[in-house]
Amino acid sequence: MSRGTGISSEARLRARLASAGLRSSEWGNGPDDQYAPHRHDYDKVIVVARGSIAFELPEAGRRIELVAGDRLELPAGTLHGASVGSTGVTCLEAHLPASVLPHRDASVVAGWGRADVIAGLAAAPDETAPGSGT
Repeated sequence: MSRGTGISSEARLRARLASAGLRSSEWGNGPDDQYAPHRHDYDKVIVVARGSIAFELPEAGRRIELVAGDRLELPAGTLHGASVGSTGVTCLEAHLPASVLPHRDASVVAGWGRADVIAGLAAAPDETAPGSGT
């Protein structure tokens, strides 16, 4: 639970995703679980609620490390695998039609869901929301 609000961090993250028009589901994995490289035919937005996970992007030669509060946007067709951190991971995930995300490469917004970042956004629009023109 977040201090003083009575709202869990997952609920806060889910609400922030919903305010950007994204309907999310929750999933999690145990420590050190692995996902083999694969692709999806839809755009995907992932927000880490707890723990950590690293995404491997073999075609781009990139490894993206995510911790609680980070947001990853994966365009459709992106080859990716993943390695869960030593404490496991809980994520929120939203699916969008292919090509809705405003970029062609995987994009990370570090700290997107941190409580202090969310509090500072009360008067500002979510500039990373799909369809926002950014």
